[in-house]
Amino acid sequence: MRHLLPHPLLSVVVAFVWIGLANSLSAGNLLLGAGLGVLIPLYTRRYWPGRVTIKRPLRVLEYFAIVAWDILVSNVQVAGLILFRSGPKLRSVFVSVPLELRTPEAIAVLTGTITLTPGTVSADLSADGRAVLVHCLDAADPDAVVRTIKSRYERRLKDIFE
Repeated sequence: MRHLLPHPLLSVVVAFVWIGLANSLSAGNLLLGAGLGVLIPLYTRRYWPGRVTIKRPLRVLEYFAIVAWDILVSNVQVAGLILFRSGPKLRSVFVSVPLELRTPEAIAVLTGTITLTPGTVSADLSADGRAVLVHCLDAADPDAVVRTIKSRYERRLKDIFE
């Protein structure tokens, strides 16, 4: 079974994404979604170095809730910055965030989370993977940005992946 479905979760996701994109539950779309769900993971399995291990799966839900809340709050804050404090009044900075995370998947989730949150962008990852460069639209205290990223995101991702 492992040879036919090397990544079963990916197979299910691909099938559901296809059905969602097709916007139809017809037999043909279900069959095509299932076929794509089998073929795409089979074709791409050589690019997957190993299985991602999630140590605490329930913490993923907590992480998603925190990220969703932060995205909502950041949207309001960035809108306020753009409307009322644009231009030279912004304190735009680059901040280097040292990383304790070691797994590539955890680092990818962290950098994606930073970029998804309005007002911040992951600009670069150091060659050794020990620091990420983050651009902040407005940061009065760059050290506070580092503490926030480490406490809200990195600590939780370390619990989830490592």
